[in-house]
Amino acid sequence: MAEFIGWTGVVVYIVAYAFLSLGWMRADRVHYHLLNAIGGICLVIVSYTMSDMPNLFVNLAWIFIAFISIIKISFKKADRGRSKVSN
Repeated sequence: MAEFIGWTGVVVYIVAYAFLSLGWMRADRVHYHLLNAIGGICLVIVSYTMSDMPNLFVNLAWIFIAFISIIKISFKKADRGRSKVSN
């Protein structure tokens, strides 16, 4: 099961990066960062199971960056919504 989760994470990472690179997805949208977070979570599970601390660390960092980006994008979207209402 851990191997399946790991390969799922790899595929999700590759799909997110490919879609971004091909212009099918944008880095200023939540979807891209959500895919990165999901891929990271899958790889954290596998890294923890295998006691692979370097990979565990880098994927935790990747998840952290993805969630910070999601929060930042969400706040920007909320600010735009408030400015439209106040106009």
